[in-house]
Amino acid sequence: MKKAVIATGGKQYVVAEGQTLSIERLTGDDTKLSFDALLVVDGEKTTVGAPLVKGVAVKATVVDAEAKADKVTAIRYKAKKRVHKTRGHRQAQTTVVIDSIA
Repeated sequence: MKKAVIATGGKQYVVAEGQTLSIERLTGDDTKLSFDALLVVDGEKTTVGAPLVKGVAVKATVVDAEAKADKVTAIRYKAKKRVHKTRGHRQAQTTVVIDSIA
């Protein structure tokens, strides 16, 4: 099974063909995406890029461009001071399916 490490949104992900992945929101209306591979594992053979593996691209298809992550709640509280504040945040995400590592 072929696996690769890609970088997007300031994070790195280990991906395989056919995998569904939620990444940080990507701008644009593209339904087909291409990522550069940082590392490729093909059976027993491992290729490490410096910084990218030459000639290898990871192709992906956008499934959902308007997804949101679970809500994260931040609470500010000071004892005996009547200070309490609650904030919530939902990170925008894009859901993609990895088509090929070639």
